Amino acid sequence: MTAEPRPWGDEHVWDSRAELLQNSLERYFGAPGEQLLNNWHPCEPGDNETFNFWWLAHVLDVRIDAYLRTGEESRIEQARLVYENIRRRNHGSLFNDYFDDMLWLALAVLRLADATGDAALAAQAVRIWEHVHTHGWNDHEGGGIAWRVQQPAYKNTPANGPFVILSARLHERTGEPRFLTAATRTMEWLEKTLVRTDGFVEDGVNRLGDHAIDSQWRFTYNQGLYIGACVELAQAGDDTQLAKASRTAHAAIAELATDGVFTGEGGGGDEGLFKGVFYRYAGQLVRAGGEPELREFLLAGTSRLWESGFQDDSLLAADDWRRPAQGKIAYSTQLSAIMATEVCAALSKEPISS
Repeated sequence: MTAEPRPWGDEHVWDSRAELLQNSLERYFGAPGEQLLNNWHPCEPGDNETFNFWWLAHVLDVRIDAYLRTGEESRIEQARLVYENIRRRNHGSLFNDYFDDMLWLALAVLRLADATGDAALAAQAVRIWEHVHTHGWNDHEGGGIAWRVQQPAYKNTPANGPFVILSARLHERTGEPRFLTAATRTMEWLEKTLVRTDGFVEDGVNRLGDHAIDSQWRFTYNQGLYIGACVELAQAGDDTQLAKASRTAHAAIAELATDGVFTGEGGGGDEGLFKGVFYRYAGQLVRAGGEPELREFLLAGTSRLWESGFQDDSLLAADDWRRPAQGKIAYSTQLSAIMATEVCAALSKEPISS
């Protein structure tokens, strides 16, 4: 069965939207000097006190998305600028106290290496992997990667999902068995500990030292990370993984979407990025396994964002895509809109699979 085409399937529309949103980062959030991007729009005193390492890793990622869509070298230069900005602001280091932060950077840097053929960048991604593998994995809660140095016994999906994805990609790139061994071992821990039988993915375990699972934290990006991990392991040869990814995608939509759209997940800033993570990896699942219903959800939900938020030839995204932006908006929220729109631009170029 082939799905009927929809008005939002026009690749030229999505390309134009993606380009507008890429440029919106400077329009709404551009900042002089080392700051690069203001954390919020409008920006008020104190708003830039936090160095959002992992947000910037996703800025690097979306600039690579733009390059892959357009082939424009200026987008690669933007990506390099972001990478250099992260290193300078992090005192020249690739590392910090948060294992998930470092993994987000490694994933983006590896994509930049693949886009440019820069072997030195690829080596940086391996350095991060080795650091996280050495210092992040321990036997608390039966294994897994810790969230941060200060809480070695607290394990969560935001640290373990990216580690599986990075490990599988490094194995694909190098053929070295150690990467696939680590990916498989970490995936087994994640599934045993935080993936429910219906496929829904919990956030973390033992945050308070009580061995409890944080089932009250129901976030789209946990679902997206597990989907991405499944897709990567499927590409490594495990033909059971795509069915598990599909189960999680549909569980996430059933439990977290309202009116066919993922709405706001919190107002602290980090939460603004969560939908974009889901979109990035759910888009990879569509490309790997067809999934016409998931494709429809991704396109329709992002179309709703544009219907609600496009005003005066621009779009500033709200955390709830059913409504226009109001008040202060974090650039993390804008990044989710960019990621979703780039995913839709890519999907609109591909034939609809049954």
